This record gives sequence, C-alpha cells and structure tokens, in this order.
Amino acid sequence: MKQPKVLIFLFLYFFSLTTFSQQITQNIRGRLLDKETKSPLIGATIIMLTDSTLGTTSDEEGYFKISNVPLGRHKLLVQYLGYEDQVVSDIIVNTAKENILNIDMEQSAESLSEVSVTGISKTMHGTVNEMTSVSSRSFSVSESERYAGSRGDPARMASNYAGVQGSNDARNDIVIRGNSPIGLLWRLNDVDIPNPNHFAVSGTSGGPVSIINNKVLGTSDFFTGAFPAEYGNSIAGVFDLKMRKGNDQKHEFTGQLGFLGTEISAEGPLSKKSKSSYIVNYRYSTLALFSALKLPLGTSAVPNYQDMAFNFNFPTKKFGDISFFGIGGSSKIDIVLSDKAPNDEIYGQKDRDQFFRTSMGVVGVSHSYNINKNTFSKLTLSTSVQNQRSFHERFWQNADFKIDSTRDQLFYDFREHKISLAYTLTKKLNYRHTIKSGFYIDRYQYIFNDSVFREDLYRFETRLNTNSAAFLLRPYVQWKFNVSPKLVLNTGLHSQYFTLNNSFAVEPRMGLKWKVKPNQSINMGYGLHSQLQPSYIYFHQIPKGNGTYVQHNKDLGFIRSHHFALGYDNSLSNTVRIKIETYYQSLFNVPVTRFPSSFSLVNQGSTFSRFFPDSLVNKGTGTNYGVEFTLEKFFAKHYFFMFTSSLFDSKYKGSDGVSRNTDFNGNFACNLLAGSEYNVGKKKRTTLITGLKITWAGGRRYGPVDLEASKKIQEVVFADANRNSLQFRNYFRTDLKIGFRRNNKRLTHEVALDLVNIFGTKNLLGLTYSPDPKNPTATPLREEYQLGFLPLFYYRVDF
Repeated sequence: MKQPKVLIFLFLYFFSLTTFSQQITQNIRGRLLDKETKSPLIGATIIMLTDSTLGTTSDEEGYFKISNVPLGRHKLLVQYLGYEDQVVSDIIVNTAKENILNIDMEQSAESLSEVSVTGISKTMHGTVNEMTSVSSRSFSVSESERYAGSRGDPARMASNYAGVQGSNDARNDIVIRGNSPIGLLWRLNDVDIPNPNHFAVSGTSGGPVSIINNKVLGTSDFFTGAFPAEYGNSIAGVFDLKMRKGNDQKHEFTGQLGFLGTEISAEGPLSKKSKSSYIVNYRYSTLALFSALKLPLGTSAVPNYQDMAFNFNFPTKKFGDISFFGIGGSSKIDIVLSDKAPNDEIYGQKDRDQFFRTSMGVVGVSHSYNINKNTFSKLTLSTSVQNQRSFHERFWQNADFKIDSTRDQLFYDFREHKISLAYTLTKKLNYRHTIKSGFYIDRYQYIFNDSVFREDLYRFETRLNTNSAAFLLRPYVQWKFNVSPKLVLNTGLHSQYFTLNNSFAVEPRMGLKWKVKPNQSINMGYGLHSQLQPSYIYFHQIPKGNGTYVQHNKDLGFIRSHHFALGYDNSLSNTVRIKIETYYQSLFNVPVTRFPSSFSLVNQGSTFSRFFPDSLVNKGTGTNYGVEFTLEKFFAKHYFFMFTSSLFDSKYKGSDGVSRNTDFNGNFACNLLAGSEYNVGKKKRTTLITGLKITWAGGRRYGPVDLEASKKIQEVVFADANRNSLQFRNYFRTDLKIGFRRNNKRLTHEVALDLVNIFGTKNLLGLTYSPDPKNPTATPLREEYQLGFLPLFYYRVDF
C-alpha cells in the first residue's frame, strides 16, 4: 500500500522542480594564466558580452567568478595589460553544473609599457600548445557532443576536420592526409598512451568504441602535420588530450543511459579551502546490460566492455600542483557458431568459435611548479599497460549441424607494459623569447606469445614467443621568437633513441606565423618526424629449419617523414573564418619486404587483423600531397556550421619499385556539418537541439582478386602486381541529430537521438570469398557493406 504513495510523492517532487517559477541563474568561474609560464594573471578584466551588466576581475591567484548568469549560451571578453584580448565563446550555462573556464592568455609581442593588442579569440583559433604554427586546432567537449554522428568520440569528431578521413563506420581510425592510422600518436596529460579504444588490435590506433570519455576532457589539441618539437614517435598526427579538473567548490553528478553505454560521473571539492578536487567517470556496455536482462538483440555475440577515468588535483601555495590521473578499460566478445546453423549468426568466420579479450590502462602522477613568474616546470611519472588475448577453435559440423570434431586453430596473448618519465621546463626570457625543453624516458616490457595451426604443414607454428625490454629516449628543445608584433618564429629539435636495435634520429622542426592583418595570417611549417614500428613486428620469428627460430625484423629502423605545410587563415568575424592549407609529405625508410613485392607498412593498421609479413627492410618510400579548405562558423546566435574539403593524392613504392595508390588514397573527402539550439516554451528553459552531418568521400582502394589463390584458402587474395589499381564506390552518409535539454531548479535533463546513415546508403566495406554451392558458376565474391541505418539514443541528467 505504501508504493503508490511513494510514486505520487516522487512525481509531485519532480513536477515541482519543473514548474518552479523563480528566475534561475548559475555561476561562471575560472582562472587566468600566462599561456607559457602558467603564472596567474592578477587584476584581469572579465566582461560578459552577452550581458554587459555582468563582469568581474581576477584575484591574486588568477581566479574569477561571475554570479547570477542567466541560463543559455554566453560569450565573454578577457582583457589584461600587455596581453592579447580573448573572446571566449560558446559557454553553456545550465542549472545543474557551474561552468569552469581555464583560460591561458598570450603575451603581446609589444613591450609591457605599451597598450595591449586586441587579437582574435585564441579560444576559437589557437591551440593549447603555445608553440604551434600550422596544421593544428583545439577542440572542446561541446564540439565532440555537438557534431551529429560523432557519438561523443573525439576521434570520430576529428574525422570532420579537413585532411582527415573517417569513412569506416565500424572503426574510429584516424587517417590523416593519406597516412596509415598507425602514424597517429595519442597523448594524455603530456604522456604518450597506448591505443585508447575497446577491442583494439596490436598495430592499430583505432577501434569500434573509444575508452576516452569526453566528460573528463578539457580543451585539447589535434595536429595533422609539422607539429612542434616536443612531439615525437609519430609521422602522421597527434591527439594531445588534457583532462580537466573537477569543480573545487561544489559536488556535481551526471548519469547517462545510451546505446553505447550506461555511465555515471561525479566531481567536486576534496577541500574547498585548498581548492583540491576530484572527477571520476565509469561506463558499462548497455548492450551487455540488455543481454543480462535476456532482452533479444539479434545476436549472441554481444560486445561487453567497461571503462573509467579519474583526475585528482591538489594545488598548494608553496609546492605547486600535484595531480593523480588515469584512464582504463576492458572489453570482450565471444562469437560462438558451433551451436548454430550457418548464417544464423551475423558476425565471425563461419568455421570457428572466437573468443577475444582486450584491456588497457594508464595511471600517472604529475607535479607542476612555478619556479618564478617566468619559469614553469612539470614532471610526470606514469605507467601503462595494454593486453590483447584471443583464442580460435575450428569445428566441423555434420548434415544436422552437430559437431563432428574440433581443433585449436589460433592463440595469442600480447602484453605491453610501459613506465614513462616526462619532464618539461619553460623559461620566458622576455616578452620576445621563450625556451621550452624537456625529455621523455619510456621503458617498454614486451610479453608476446602467438601460435597458429598451419594447414599446409598440419602442425602448430609459433610466430611470437618473447619477454623483452627496451628503452625509448627522447630529448627536445624549442624556441619561440616574437620577431615583431606580426611575426612569430617557432623552431626546435627533437631526438629519439631506441635501445632494442640502437635506432637513432635527430629531427629539426620549424614554424612561422605572419599576421598580415589583424584578422589574417599566413602560416608555414616544416618537420622531420620518426616513428617506431608496431612492437610485435620486431619480435616476429620464423623457423631456421633446425628447431630454432630467428627474429628476422628486430633490426628495423624508424619509419621517417618530411612534412611541409603552408596555410592561410582569415577571420571574417569573431565567429566566422576561412582556412586554406596545402602540404607535401615525403616518407622514407618505410618497411617493405626484402624480396620484390607490393607490400608496404603504409597500408596497414585499419582492420581487426594483425599482419605477419616476410622479412622487412627500411627501403620503401611514399608521398602525400594535397590542399584543404575549411569554412567554419563557430556557435553563436543559436547555430553553427562547418564545411571542410580535401583534395589529395597518396602514393607509395614497395620493394618492387612500382608506384601505387596507398590503401587510403580516396583522392577527396568533404564534410558539411550544421546545428542549432533554440530555447522554446514560455519560460525558455527547454532547448531544442538539432544537428546535421553529410559526408562524401572517395572509396577505398583494392586490386583484382586472384580467384585460384582465394579458392585454396577460402579467403580473398588480391593479385600482387595490380594492387590498389581499383577503387570502391564513393562513400556517402547523412546523419541527423535531434534532442531536447530541460533546465529545472536543480536538474538538467537532456535526451537526444542520433540517426546515423538516415538514408540507409550501402557503403562498401570490402569483399569476401563466399561461393554459392547451388550455383557454382556464379562469382564467389560477395560485397560486404558498412552500417545501414542506425538510431543511437541517450538520456542524461546533471544534478
């Protein structure tokens, strides 16, 4: 009898929150720091441009607070003598959460005795990294949530940028300017991290579901070439992610139920007096929950994954800031076909059961310290681990689909552990000269085991069996020189040494930014970049014939690349800009087979399969060149849009010396994104959210199929001589997003539906070998398609 009363009480409680008639406001808080030295800026002026009656100044530690800010999106202006003005846009204010801004301001190239120079908003146009010249941009959490089809994934969000391809629905691989996804570097809080995706495979940098949760991220950087000297071990691009600090004055919580996961987040003060804080997030696979509840999903192969992230921050007055941070996740999927008739299961190879497990994790501690007002240091110690484990059992069925016999087919267990020490020291000599130097020391531990049943030999063969260690040492130095108020020079030197095989590289970097007019700039950059090979390639072994094995690729050197980039940036207004870039990239020392073939490592890294080539040598080459265009209106006056297009060519040469298209040479890619937010209802507390994304890109490359070779192994085998001479049909996809956000007195609700591929366009994924026994004269090749129409929902509540 008590249950109806409880339900009535809860209904009346939430109804009272919804119909609360008093004016609801919220706070905007934050901190102002020098972009290079991280010293607090005292007495800066902060003015709300959307409500000129609101404003404040920063205190002796650089903190500020603006109270009684109305709900909605706002824009503010930050001014400080001797520094360039900043306009911070797209500030979302809701009832449940305070908006906390950490703003780094850039010193003007004029002397401090002169008036400050009003510049273009660095929040929109610049990067977090202070020594970037070209081929870069910053992004925020709101961007990863706003773009239709991005699924809250930073990698899928970045696929909308010029120069980046994202035409694979099953994975979030980042293909930058025709490079393999292997060339991407992931960084978190200034340390390199393993592939941060669920169901990741060794030798890749992407996956189907990201472990990184955007709710714990702050403003971060994305680079597509010629990046500064502090970044190494990458030849394509860098995702430099920063975790945000939790609210240090108020406890806040978020709960979310969505197709991709059910999660909860919490943040708040550990001590309001010292401003220490925490932020924690945990997510579990929603499909796994549905499966546990016995809900029909159309498949027994249910992806089961979970991940978490945390950041604990402890500022001190005398000893700097100390942070403890981490991310991690685990995933598994079992594709069991032995108890089913053929074609009853939509996943997996039809002659075997497959069991796949992956995990990764990073934890670290960092210490940031202002030695004086012109000198800043940061020391970070971290440890990371990644693990992939898979087992395949082959089976044979009789006419009644009962098991006749089984045999172990494949087993591998890859574990890679790393301990990293990173240090950086930034010294501002004066307003014109800044030096930044540091080093990275990484100790790798490789534990790889792999064996496969060879049908031709009818026995198992051990492909990997190692427990080895190696160091990667990388010192660097950078110099920023404000030549004049309109001209900035960034130069630097990066070096890396790999103790496994004594590979060594010295890499000069240079960037130039010329402000032709207050709203226009010409940017250029050059960089020589080097990268390790996928780690298990070094330890692949082949039998010598006398019962022993040799690790035939252990002496492979770095793959290397020259980057050249030239760009033009025109800010038509504070919210609209045009950006044009052209680039040329020359790759050398690319691993290719010792004997003449079309194989090259530049074509690997975008599937769920590993590759075990023959003996490799660093004699391959490649070239990527193209032009990119971006027209972007940042969110203002209720809407935004972005159009990006890329025209490019990507070629390589294998050990046979023949120039061919790379697997990723689609030749063009275009994206159109738009979205709006409008307040509706009498009290304007409900926001209607809409978003649109249209992608059109060149299809993936492939070659003629060798039908005789394919028939022997019952898998598609492409002819080596004409590799990548053909191209799949162009990729086309339209996504639509619609949602509502409701602000109550203490709660903010948001519900949205992401309609992926709303027209159900059949985009080609690849070819499979599947002969029809009823029609042996028909082609045995079958086209495999990517995702059809897929609705993705989520409901989120902040409180």
